[in-house]
Amino acid sequence: MNFLIKHHRWLYVSLSIFSLCLSVTMTPAKGSVQLPTDTLNAPTLIAQASNLLEQGRNLYHSGRFTEAATAWQAAVQYYRNQGDRQSEALSLNYLSLAQQELNQWESAKQSIEHSLELLQTNQPADAIIWAQVLNTQARLQLHLGNAETALTNWQKAQKFYEQAGDTIGSLGTQINQAQALQNLGFYRRSQQQLQALTQKLAAMPDSEVKISSLRSLGLALQMIGDPQSQKILNQSLAIAKKIDAKPQLSSILLSLGKNASNSQDPEAALDYFEQAEQVATNPSDSLQGRLARFQLFLDYNKPEHAAPLAPQLLQQLQVLPPSHDSLYTAINFVATLNRYGNSRQILPIKEQAQLMAATVQSAQQIQDAAAEAYALHQWGKLYQRTQQWTEAEELAKKSLNIARQITAHDIIAQSAWQVGQLYRQQGERSKAIAAYKEAVKALKALRSDLVAVNSDVQFSFRESVEPVYRELVGLLLDNNPTQAELVQARELIESLQVAELDNFFREACLDKTTQIDQVDPNATVIYPIMLSDRLAVILSQAGKPLRYYVTQVSSNQIDQTLDDLLVAINPVSDAKDRQRSSQQIYDWLIHPGEIDQAFKDSKTLVFVLDGKLRNIPMAALYDGKQYLIEKYAVALSPGLQLMAAQSLRQNKIKAIIAGISQSRSGFSALPAVELEVKQISQKVQSSMLLNQKFTNQALSDRIKSSNANVVHLATHGQFSSRLEDTYLLTWDGQVNVKELSELLKNRGGNSAKAIELLVLSACDTATGDDRAVLGLAGLAVKSGARSTIATLWPVKDKAAEMLMTRFYDQLRQPNMTKAEALRQAQISLIRQTDFQDPFFWSAFVLVGNWI
Repeated sequence: MNFLIKHHRWLYVSLSIFSLCLSVTMTPAKGSVQLPTDTLNAPTLIAQASNLLEQGRNLYHSGRFTEAATAWQAAVQYYRNQGDRQSEALSLNYLSLAQQELNQWESAKQSIEHSLELLQTNQPADAIIWAQVLNTQARLQLHLGNAETALTNWQKAQKFYEQAGDTIGSLGTQINQAQALQNLGFYRRSQQQLQALTQKLAAMPDSEVKISSLRSLGLALQMIGDPQSQKILNQSLAIAKKIDAKPQLSSILLSLGKNASNSQDPEAALDYFEQAEQVATNPSDSLQGRLARFQLFLDYNKPEHAAPLAPQLLQQLQVLPPSHDSLYTAINFVATLNRYGNSRQILPIKEQAQLMAATVQSAQQIQDAAAEAYALHQWGKLYQRTQQWTEAEELAKKSLNIARQITAHDIIAQSAWQVGQLYRQQGERSKAIAAYKEAVKALKALRSDLVAVNSDVQFSFRESVEPVYRELVGLLLDNNPTQAELVQARELIESLQVAELDNFFREACLDKTTQIDQVDPNATVIYPIMLSDRLAVILSQAGKPLRYYVTQVSSNQIDQTLDDLLVAINPVSDAKDRQRSSQQIYDWLIHPGEIDQAFKDSKTLVFVLDGKLRNIPMAALYDGKQYLIEKYAVALSPGLQLMAAQSLRQNKIKAIIAGISQSRSGFSALPAVELEVKQISQKVQSSMLLNQKFTNQALSDRIKSSNANVVHLATHGQFSSRLEDTYLLTWDGQVNVKELSELLKNRGGNSAKAIELLVLSACDTATGDDRAVLGLAGLAVKSGARSTIATLWPVKDKAAEMLMTRFYDQLRQPNMTKAEALRQAQISLIRQTDFQDPFFWSAFVLVGNWI
């Protein structure tokens, strides 16, 4: 779903939920007169600087940022001339806010730094001014990726707000601090901060301040996928109804509707959006409710319900005065139609184009360059859909040029992609590749902003990020690619993995540190690349040229074969069906390399899997006689951040072993877990947490206090493409993937204490989620554990117990790698037990360093 992204920012929402509304709290100079803003242009009032501040505030809140900046710049000059340094500092603070909205980052930085200099050299300054200036500076620092400094400044700002008696300002900075903590990876501290705020707000008397604070808190929780968001927003709604705070109702209902849409509950979302439209006290809120309904209908392929709303929306948009918000609402409307594709049945293309032409003119009128570039982009997409290539190219290039001038990476990514598509359409391969590379470069530059992403971007990623990488890879691999083009294609696939994991965690946290084909001379790294019309495979081996194989097969056929195998892997299915599908995939991925004798010196095959292939157990691929695991050790890698591992054969294993064997929290019992935990504990030096002893706090304390290099968790868990649905079960609840990764990664800040091996022996991937393994890959990389073993689906717990105990037996042998230990354990189940069916042993996969 893709609802209500603030200002229709393509990949990120406002950097700080509360800073926008709080840091513009007006503090006019002492003795100033509040004058009516509509007479500001009269010569006699220009000199009234306090009125300029008020005028700027009104313009800012109506989305007219250029005009707001002009008013505040005039106030700066006036106070400078008067020698009033404190008021000049306040004016510069406001000016920085407007410059941030206009993407003028260097100017914004200069304005806020000058503001601070004035406050520091002209003591004493009012506490409220110090608070606002520090708040604005922190907002800018978070955008620029300096989360630690932002956190410090928000903590300072909080003290000044409290000193000034500004409760809402104090609450706002605390919510912002929680966001900075998330950015730094301190999710538990962030959660604790937000929970403490919930308690503070509960003790406050009902008021509009409390409503606003609760709504902002709900949005903060919504961003990190915390289910408490719904409860907090409902509290805000109840108070708003109780004290009849009508102006607040619509925005709260819209937020609740967005929660419902994120939870895949369209009926509840529709109800909230309808209510939001009905209770709206101004045309803008009414319009947002109607637009949200319109988007919901098209997202769920209900054009017959969306169609009657389109002319109403168009009419409303045509009469709105130009402002930042009204421009982006119009762009969002047309972007929704462009995504739907068959939109001419809903609104004639001519009327859509006229709306974008008018939006471009309005953007020029209020000097909103970003909105102009966005509108040109969507206008160009309209012509692209109607195959008016010349007009589309002209508009896309105009959009790209403006985006370059204001260094708007989000718009550059879209418009450069569009230009690349148009060049490709015309057969201009080299120009197309250059444009696509510019788009990918812009996407990479956006990584530092991903901390602010909410779950809307799941939709955007699939539609607007992943295809850019794939289409560029397709161009590079056309005909007979050179070694240089193969290297670029491989790097792009790795970058796509990074982008997907960033998107999963909603933050930029991953960086490639070791080229994986340099880790082990006895390993071959296999990159299968799924394109629309073919399956490409790149093989990478240390010190050798890349090899390339291609099979002409449609993506639909590949998807069908993968789906068939996943169904057939169930032991009750026909073994011949399973072998047929498995052998087909083997023939695509492995057979061409075997004909070339590419694997003759390889002991381990490392797969950097793409798309739905991630859900397939590579160990179970079948050549007609043997499974792949019977010939090679198998590992998976996201293709990045492989930390140098210390082989467990050279360091004595010290383990934390925890498990839940009893039925708990609605999950079934796992009777064999008790035997698994106790047997492994006897084989390796360890501390054990079983059933009631396996709590969140106990696990946290044990990991922090011990020097264990292995953490083995035998408990129910789930991996999903949704961050909030990726978790492990403990006796007293769930530990989500972010909390677990924080625990494992921040062991007193000592990287030497990193976990060598994390084992999760009873987990599942979310049903019907073709990207669920992202949760496994994300945890494997983000945890800081050098290697992770987990299951793709829940297996019979007796089989898990047997495989895991044999794995540890093998791991203790001399010169044994983790991948080979897992291979030997899997082979033992195939050849020596009743669990020879792939269902029982192939679910276990090794992710990360296989040494």
